[in-house]
Parts: sequence; structure tokens; C-alpha cells
Amino acid sequence: MFRKSTPAKRIPEGARQYRAYVVGDIHGRLDLLDELLGKIHDDLDRNPIKKAVIVFVGDLIDRGPDSAGVIERLRNYARPGVKPIFLLGNHEEVLLRILEGDPSHIAQWLTFGGAQCLASYGADPLTIRGMSDNAALSAIRSAIPVSHTHFLHGFGDSFRFGDYVIVHAGVRPGVALDQQLQSDLRWIRQPFLEDDRDHGFVVVHGHTITDGVDERPNRIGIDTGAYASGVLTALVIEGPDRWYLDTNRSSIASFAAFGR
Repeated sequence: MFRKSTPAKRIPEGARQYRAYVVGDIHGRLDLLDELLGKIHDDLDRNPIKKAVIVFVGDLIDRGPDSAGVIERLRNYARPGVKPIFLLGNHEEVLLRILEGDPSHIAQWLTFGGAQCLASYGADPLTIRGMSDNAALSAIRSAIPVSHTHFLHGFGDSFRFGDYVIVHAGVRPGVALDQQLQSDLRWIRQPFLEDDRDHGFVVVHGHTITDGVDERPNRIGIDTGAYASGVLTALVIEGPDRWYLDTNRSSIASFAAFGR
């Protein structure tokens, strides 16, 4: 009696001849961003490669003390052989909606991190809370440089890297990538987080804080709560291998993508 052998599951691979560094939610922690960029640069020096990308999954702003500094640092980021890619998180989406003239989000934004963001730009969030809608919009627009607004407007929603798709929040299970709603890519939690189906690619995302990297067969969550935990994480992908860098330890040992 013969049994059919089960085909070995294909190991996901990154884009050929490239290395990707995927950085989780920064949330205004310029200190951690600078530390992690230093570790990324050290990694590039130790293991040179001609072409690399650094993908920021979004939520650069709010909650932490220096959103303005984070935006300015990344707006001017440059290193030979490294291309930065920026994805829009739900926090940037809300700020842009406000800057585009929608005051209905101001009160909620101030509550979930916008107050710290405004303070980093030199504005007084308490004063803005007490203003009329039009006055508050004017004050927020005056506080945030046009160059920062233009920078945020240039962010994307997803980035394909070989067998990986990088987004801010996740994907709607069962929906083709080119049919995904922008709102899901930036905001979804369930049913994405608990869905174990094969999406046809491995989703790398932030948005949902976990105590350490949340690695599943079909997704990898890298939001380690930097603004509160002090741990900002980067997933590194090269060929069939991946490893991690973070601000808590020098690095986490590399391992092959099939789960060691």
C-alpha cells in the first residue's frame, strides 16, 4: 500500500537581489528610530548588499513625544544603495483628513495621540481643544509645516516584496490584493488577525501591538508598542531568510523562513 507524499510547503522568499528592512510603528519615538536606523546601518556594513529597501509600515506619528522629529528625520533620510518606502497608517490618515478640512476627527485624534503630536510641533493641545472647529483647523494647519504634509501625502498603502506583502494593518481574508479596501489595509484587525488561511503571500504588518513579534504561517506582526515599551522592531528579509533587529537587544538570531 502506497501513500502519496505531502508536497513540502514552499519557503517564502524576498525579491531577488534585494534586502528589505521592515520597520514597525514608531509613534513619535525619534530616539528609538535613530537607534534602530543605526542598527540597520551596522547590519548593512557587516553584510553588504547592493540594493536594499527600508519599509516603514506607518503610524510614524502620535502618542510618543517627537512626531515632528520623526517626520523631519525620515523626510530627509538618504543612504546610498537604500531606498526608503513609506506606507500610510491610520494615524497619518486621520491627521491628513483634519488637514484637508474635516474637523470632526479633531477631538478623537487629540485623545489617541494627536495631543502629543501637536505638542511636538510647538502647539498647545489644551488651547486647541477649547477652540471652535474653524479656529482649531487653522491652528493645526499653522503648526504643521507644509513640507511635512506633502511628505505624508506621498505614502502608499502596500508594498510587494517577493512572496511578502507589507501593509499597515492587514488584509481582508478572501479578497484579492488588488481588490482590498484602503480602509482595511489601514485599519483592519478582525477577522484578519485570527484567520489562518493562506493569502497567497505572507502579510507583514503593524497596527496591532503584541508583546514581541507575532509570527504566524500567513502573517508577521511587528508592532511591539515602541511608544510605551521602548522596543521598536525591524524584520529583515533576504531571499529565503529573515531575521530581526530591535532596540531592546542587538539582534535576534537569524533563521530560515520555514520556521526555525
